[in-house]
Amino acid sequence: MKVELEYGREGLVVELPDELDVRVIRKQPMAVLRDEVRAVHDALAHPNSCAPLGELARGKRSACILICDITRPVPNHLFLQPMIRTLLQAGIPASGITVLVATGLHRPNEGEELAKVVGDPWVLETVTVANHLARDIDAHVDLGRTSRGTPVKLNRRFVDAELRIATGLVEPHFMAGYSGGRKVIAPGVAHEDTIRTLHSARFMEDPLAVQCNLSGNPLHEEQLEIMGMLGSAYALNTVIDENRRLAYVNFGEVVESHLQAVAFAADTCTVAVDRRFKTLVTSSAGYPLDRTYYQTVKAMVTPMDILDAGSNLIVASDCSEGLGSSEFRDAQARLLEHGPEAFLADLLTKAYADIDEWQTEMQIKPMRRSNIHLYTRGLSAADRQLTGVHIADSIESAVAASVTETGDPTVAIIPEGPYVVPKFVGDV
Repeated sequence: MKVELEYGREGLVVELPDELDVRVIRKQPMAVLRDEVRAVHDALAHPNSCAPLGELARGKRSACILICDITRPVPNHLFLQPMIRTLLQAGIPASGITVLVATGLHRPNEGEELAKVVGDPWVLETVTVANHLARDIDAHVDLGRTSRGTPVKLNRRFVDAELRIATGLVEPHFMAGYSGGRKVIAPGVAHEDTIRTLHSARFMEDPLAVQCNLSGNPLHEEQLEIMGMLGSAYALNTVIDENRRLAYVNFGEVVESHLQAVAFAADTCTVAVDRRFKTLVTSSAGYPLDRTYYQTVKAMVTPMDILDAGSNLIVASDCSEGLGSSEFRDAQARLLEHGPEAFLADLLTKAYADIDEWQTEMQIKPMRRSNIHLYTRGLSAADRQLTGVHIADSIESAVAASVTETGDPTVAIIPEGPYVVPKFVGDV
């Protein structure tokens, strides 16, 4: 049997013996929008939870539009120009409009990469496009602290804008429940103190801080409180199918419109599964998510609910840009030096997490349940050692070894990786 995994830009075809019982787990079929351009215009003109964008912009002199960075395949090319033209027609001067890349603590997107993220030369030529820099304290406004004590410092360009708009992709997120909406603002354009608090172990180790869950999720609740401290903001939310075609778009008040998009996404991305598996193959969703090992950790966490204890989890990720940040490398080195339990015990003492160590923390969760095997063409020998997982010569050889070891010929495959959330429900 042949199955194509999302891997890099071109995909990866895996061929497994016919005698294996291969279960391919995909999203529910998703109808895509026939006319994407019209759908965007309709969303801006007919929102469900606020006035149309043109009315919101009337009488204002400044606007800030947030977009996701290169790690998210958001169809910015479809909506940025219609949004900006609407703002211009309403009287906001081009000099008063900023498109801000919500990098969080990721590196800035520049040059050709920035052009690719924006996806429209007209936007780059017409308005200011800038990157959020989370470590620049002077570029932020201090709004105080949440009831849990999180310091709330947000990008000054966004806070000071008369019209604030977040845009993004609503998809499963392994800590915040779902991406998009409020998450594009915090941590997207937050100062590092805010981000490092939201990623501290007191949030990350909460059992409700998991994918596809907003109820009682402390990260989501913190983000909602931050939205209340910020004041009025709006969002354009998108959902795409596994071929990255637009299936849903809406516009509205940031919290309400996000919840509407979540309701749509939840019906497709969560898949009921009737058993757990001793061998599971997944991907890191291909380009752009699988450019680093740092992002690959998401692929390890998402299928945990259908993994048997002591199972083999086999992950395909291109890692074309290597391991990730220098801070993440340091965290991985500490994991290898001290072991998972001592590493986690140290995290629990910190109010502020060290930058990017939270991804190492998340890797520990599937490590407790499975033996993790990574197939990649993009890591150096030194970086492969820092992953802390087994390196597979091929997906096929890793599957064969797992089936022999476990004596179980059933193999689960999730071609789209963390964009699909399998849930064990017993008999379905």
